[in-house]
Amino acid sequence: MALSFCGSDRGSNAYSVDKGVLDNGCFVDALNLVPHVFLLFITFPILFIGWGSQSSKVQIHHNTWLHFPGHNLRWILTFTLLFVHVCEIAEGIVSNTWSNHLHLFLPALMGFIAATTSVVYYHNIETANFPKLLLALFIYWILAFITKMIKLWKFAEASLGVQYLRFCITALLVVLYGLLMAVEINVIRVRKYVFFANPQRVKPPEDLQDLGVRFLQPFVNLLSKATYWWMNPLIIGAHKRPIELKKIGKLPIAMRALTNYIRLKDSYEEQRKSPSIWKSMYRAFGGPILLSSTFRYMADLLGFAGPLCISGIVEHLHNSTEIDRTNKTANMTFGVFFMSSTELLQNTSVLAVLLFLALVLQRTFLQASYYVTIETGINLRGALLAMIYNKILRLSTSNMSMGEMTLGQINNLVAIETNQLMWFLFLCPNLWAMPVQIIMGVILLYYLLGDSALIGAGVILLLAPVQYLIATKLADTQKSTLDYSTDRLKKTTEILKGIKLLKLYAWENIFCDRVEETRGKELTSLKTFALYTSMSIFMNAAIPIAAVLATFVTHAYIEEVRLSPAKAFASLALFHILVTPLFLLSTVVRFAVKALVSVQKLSEFLQSDEIGDDSWRNGEMYMSLEIGKKFKYHGDVSPHTRICTLNVWSQLQSLGEFSWAKSSHFNRNRQNWEFRVRKQLVRAKMKRSYHVHSALCWFVSIILNPVVFVCIGEWVIQVNDGFFTWGSNLSTLTDINIRIPTGQLTMIVGQVGCGKSSLLLAMLGEMQTISGKVYWSNYSQTPSMESKTDLKNRYSVAYAAQKSWLLNATVEENITFGSPFNKQRYKAVIDACSLQPDIDLLPFGDQTEIGERGINLSGGQRQRICVARALYQNTNIVFLDDPFSALDIHLSDHLMQEGILKFLQDDKRTLVLVTHKLQYLIHADWIIAMKDGSVLREGTLKDIQTHDVELYEHWKTLMNRQDQELEKETEMESQTTLERKTLRRAFYSREAKNQIDDEDEEEEVEEDDDDNMSTTTSRRSKIQWKMCCRYLSSGGFLMVFLMVSSKLAKHSVMVAIDYWLAAWTSSNPHNQSLHRSYVPVFIILCGAGIALCLITSLTVEFLGVAAATNLHHNLLNKIIHAPIRFFDVTPLGQILNRFSADTNIIDQHIPPTLESLTRSTLLCLSAIGVIAFVTPAFLIALVPLAVAFYFIQKYFRVASKDLQDLDDSTQLPLLCHFSETAEGLTTIRAFRHEARFKQRMLELTDTNNTAYLFLSAANRWLEVRTDYLGAVIVLTAAVAAIWSTSQSGLVGLGLTYALTVTNYLNWVVRNLADLEVQMAAVKKVNSFLSTESENYEGSMGNKSFPDTIKIKIHDLCVRYDTMLKPVLKHVNTHINPGQKVKKKKKDLSKMIKKLFTSAFFFLLYPIYSQFERKIVIDGIDICKLPLQTLRSRLSIILQDPVLFSGSIRLNLDPERTCTDDRLWEALEIAQLKNMVKALPGGLDAVVTEGGENFSVGQRQLFCLARAFVRKSSILIMDEATASIDMATENILQKVVMTAFADRTVVTIAHRVHTILTADLVIVMKRGSIMEYGKPEILMEQEDSLFASFVKADM
Repeated sequence: MALSFCGSDRGSNAYSVDKGVLDNGCFVDALNLVPHVFLLFITFPILFIGWGSQSSKVQIHHNTWLHFPGHNLRWILTFTLLFVHVCEIAEGIVSNTWSNHLHLFLPALMGFIAATTSVVYYHNIETANFPKLLLALFIYWILAFITKMIKLWKFAEASLGVQYLRFCITALLVVLYGLLMAVEINVIRVRKYVFFANPQRVKPPEDLQDLGVRFLQPFVNLLSKATYWWMNPLIIGAHKRPIELKKIGKLPIAMRALTNYIRLKDSYEEQRKSPSIWKSMYRAFGGPILLSSTFRYMADLLGFAGPLCISGIVEHLHNSTEIDRTNKTANMTFGVFFMSSTELLQNTSVLAVLLFLALVLQRTFLQASYYVTIETGINLRGALLAMIYNKILRLSTSNMSMGEMTLGQINNLVAIETNQLMWFLFLCPNLWAMPVQIIMGVILLYYLLGDSALIGAGVILLLAPVQYLIATKLADTQKSTLDYSTDRLKKTTEILKGIKLLKLYAWENIFCDRVEETRGKELTSLKTFALYTSMSIFMNAAIPIAAVLATFVTHAYIEEVRLSPAKAFASLALFHILVTPLFLLSTVVRFAVKALVSVQKLSEFLQSDEIGDDSWRNGEMYMSLEIGKKFKYHGDVSPHTRICTLNVWSQLQSLGEFSWAKSSHFNRNRQNWEFRVRKQLVRAKMKRSYHVHSALCWFVSIILNPVVFVCIGEWVIQVNDGFFTWGSNLSTLTDINIRIPTGQLTMIVGQVGCGKSSLLLAMLGEMQTISGKVYWSNYSQTPSMESKTDLKNRYSVAYAAQKSWLLNATVEENITFGSPFNKQRYKAVIDACSLQPDIDLLPFGDQTEIGERGINLSGGQRQRICVARALYQNTNIVFLDDPFSALDIHLSDHLMQEGILKFLQDDKRTLVLVTHKLQYLIHADWIIAMKDGSVLREGTLKDIQTHDVELYEHWKTLMNRQDQELEKETEMESQTTLERKTLRRAFYSREAKNQIDDEDEEEEVEEDDDDNMSTTTSRRSKIQWKMCCRYLSSGGFLMVFLMVSSKLAKHSVMVAIDYWLAAWTSSNPHNQSLHRSYVPVFIILCGAGIALCLITSLTVEFLGVAAATNLHHNLLNKIIHAPIRFFDVTPLGQILNRFSADTNIIDQHIPPTLESLTRSTLLCLSAIGVIAFVTPAFLIALVPLAVAFYFIQKYFRVASKDLQDLDDSTQLPLLCHFSETAEGLTTIRAFRHEARFKQRMLELTDTNNTAYLFLSAANRWLEVRTDYLGAVIVLTAAVAAIWSTSQSGLVGLGLTYALTVTNYLNWVVRNLADLEVQMAAVKKVNSFLSTESENYEGSMGNKSFPDTIKIKIHDLCVRYDTMLKPVLKHVNTHINPGQKVKKKKKDLSKMIKKLFTSAFFFLLYPIYSQFERKIVIDGIDICKLPLQTLRSRLSIILQDPVLFSGSIRLNLDPERTCTDDRLWEALEIAQLKNMVKALPGGLDAVVTEGGENFSVGQRQLFCLARAFVRKSSILIMDEATASIDMATENILQKVVMTAFADRTVVTIAHRVHTILTADLVIVMKRGSIMEYGKPEILMEQEDSLFASFVKADM
């Protein structure tokens, strides 16, 4: 037939206008073309000429983007308009099956094109912010509304109502055009771009004006939001260049942690009584969750369109039904046929298109729901992290010191609990979406199958409690697994921190067994977890089979009507939909339980004790009138002062800011009043009007309430009647009455454990106050410093704690600590702390990152950097807590002279110094002596000499009274410099490093740099198949074979079940016996499928357990038996990551990912195979679809890996920042840097959230595209099935499998990307498995040592590494039995120390294999002895005390070979017996992690006791008394001489006077022995190095 707009029917009056122009249907349809043609005519030149030329010249950046009013509504209406146009086109085409009336669908087609053009046109106008061009759209909406209104009016005149589909479509179009016209009018009203004299100028949102904001999801149009089109440049560009942090930019303001923290905090604080986190979360984030739930409901309802459309297509193909046109004349109006919606839905092509559109919309809404919940969860996590951090900064110090809140608990809150709540929020919409899905599914099943459907639904509902039980068991098992994992990691961390001690004592196997024991418990829990996981997977796979089996078998026997293919496969699809909420049930329940536990932990943490109000440091202390009356100023107020107060009253009135009658006026002007009173006080002091000054102070402190000024005058700090505790009922400090003079040096001295450090913390407000007060002067400067007051931070205290605390940052950043960099001041501080030689050894100088907690520095270097930080800060007050403990005499004297006496006192700063070095008391302006938690004496040294002769004489015997400064001889200074520069211990020098880098540059291979925090290297690699094979081989060949074979068998049986169902339902409907003969085979196949589901789920999970067991066992043994050099060059954090994050991935993440990947892949391959079998023509369309899928997964995997790496790399600094803050709380609060650290935390949180959001958006990008690709596959399969001549049963089979492709296609890519990332953990672990172990075998067997031994060192040369120069050169010496050998060193550096002690480490054990010649002990070459034998006979006490969590007995005797009497004897020798007896449990008293419940000195004494218990033939004491006061050290030296009188003792000490009684002294220089002999002989030699050391220490 010839094409004709109005039709080509013979005898038709299509062009007749006899009844009027508007009564001609063709003319009305032609009239409807006019608006569409008008819009295309107007907009096309603008779009393709105007914007084309503009885009070629200027790229429009997103800072010009602007949303006009009604933006989202316009997009929604336009999308609805497009859908209605599609329906209108379909209705016109179907109605026009017997004649060519083009006017039935051509105007609709033009309308579709015009609507598409309108939205493109609008988008370009909006991004360019040129609203005047919207006038064309306004005219278009008006014209379209009028023409459609005319058409609807003519339909109504012809009595055509809602029973006809065309009338309904026209009515909808009228409504939509009217609403769009209203939206356009609203834009004109708001923006005033036409018809108004002054158009409104609007700037883009603040976020878009910041070019650093790259996360554009909130700002792009609705189509880009739905498809994540704005992510295209990032994801495609990632294939060419790695994604870096600067590329993802910053978050919008509404998504930043600070914004969400304020929302959550306000919601939390509004609940004054018993605040609830749940209520706070609901109030702060309830809106987005409601929006997400709405999207989820719409997606779930649209999900049921798939089975219904399949049912319609198969049914109409089966019955070959066509529209009955016998009565078409009855429905003819305007010369064309009008049809109902039912008739339209009987067309299979229409159903195929509707199925495609339903899938697209369903997946779009589903991904929108996912995104909203994920964004809300990330916002919640950021808010919770900010709340936790804010609480940490206010946390009571006693909580940390008493073990009520450990660092591990805080890390768990940050890393685990917040993530649990975030994931629970992700799954929240499922809680109310699942009931809707279940109810709708059961209703539709009943509609299709009748009563038999209830049997299948009953099977699902009966098995639901089993699912719930498994989910709860999974949650409990995972919790116990986490507990065992935490315990294992704790023990592993202790081993790694104390690895040197364990190797030196030959205890590595003992502690390794402890870890293995805990790992065994963890593996038992993991096996239980694997079993429950297997059962959960089995239930999810078996329930649909069981439900289908019960339903169809029941239907075959109780229903008279034969099961048709349409109903069978629609029911099959519905059963799969019905199982989805049950699958989610277990996950939701598990996360709900975790969320409840997490909220409980967070609530307990947020309600824990906080530090007391320290406003007294700001001069804003509040106290009652009674306390004010008790205040004393230099004793009681004198009568003269009281009389003078009457005169002062007139001065106060003259200030004009206070009156008794106008207290409110006083409050308003309080700050001004304070300033003027302070000014009067300064004037009184400068004029030496001391009585007036005292009267002012007395008047302000007693009369005025509630504002009290504590004016201490010359005392910057005063403590009155202070009783302080760490949280117990017992006072740690009792009856403290002290004063700290302004601008002077105050020293606090006393024995170990007497409370010196506690006193500093009490003054800082860190301890709990039982009674008494701490007063801080509001004016801490002397009059001469008044001009400099503004240059200093009044209320900050520069504090260097006894336990050094460093940031994971550069040396420079640790010293400046947020203060402006001043090159001259910085250099002066570096010189004062003797840090320059150490900095020269670092690879990048002071720009070297020193690692978490300064792990790659020695204790002395860490201590000096902390002291340098205190010196550099521009504060009035400096607190130094035992800064000399890790320094030798040269560095101590240099720091004292240059750093304290010169740098600090020249600056008139107030210094409080805690020290054991009594020789420095002569420099003190004020001394506080402490004993047993109380102040023994206070005053100047002269006062103590006068009033406490006994104490003074006791000090005199312990200290050297020489007043002269240390003579810095040129020769000795050059020795220190040369010694430092020749060492390569933890770092290579910059020159050596550059040389090595140059040599390795050409041979550079791909290395694993994930743990390097200095640089971020993005690696571009495909999935590591070698690592997959390594992982699978660790699980065992048998398990791999079982997994592969059972997987293939399972999916083959699943296809056989569905194929048998297709054959069954397509059989002869009239032969009932034949029909029922299919049932037995169907039952057998379903039973085999259920059994194989169980086998596959078990094999995958237990393969994972076997692999995890073998990998961890091999890793632990390799690490434990690695040489010491390995631990020197490998950061502790990197090793710990292998045992924590990587082991956790191998244990719990890889098995489910592997199972999901294999299942999804096999399902998709099965589906494609079945579709190709049913409709071979599908293979033609499969080629372009496969190409599209290939490029989608190719781009996504690369971008996903980059974003995953960014997420991981940004999460680690965030976690480190939390742990650093918790460890350095006292320092941060003393410096008053809380705000700076909060800002840093917010920045780190936002950076991590940005990476996570981009990763989530990338996942949505993938899923939208794979979902749309799946929808295209369904459409292609449906069209191919409609055109083919296949059986209806096979068509139903193909379409059902096509739907599964939509569900699982994106999981193939996601799981592939996840497995690629997770296999990196296997690669990291595998890299450590190639570590070379120590040679534990010897050629002489377990030969025992004699009690008295003779040591000979013959021509010994030692180097730490083959790349480094020897540190010991041709050393020859011998030590006779029982000799006490003392070694003197003069440098703090860890590398220098090892230079002097290396000989004796080699004496003990060949720790480093790079040496020549030999060491002989009593005629035995130590290289020929087994290491365990050699090390078990010797003892060493290291400088840094190492204690393990457990009991005191474990720390003294882990081998359990000693009696209690021997342990008590050792404790008595170490001066600890009385202290341990007082502890609950005695020898079984608890030792916390790292021995934190004991002071540093006490920990060192425990290490001494440990060596005494061992009673070895040789004892090495490596600065073992560095943290002990001199009195205790002298006692211990005498005890050592007695207890080890017949043993060989080697001592390395800072204090020269303690080694003068040695039998032999060895002095070394630059790796060679310079002096060797008895100390008295060396002292007699004038040019002796040893003699110069002794003189320097006097």
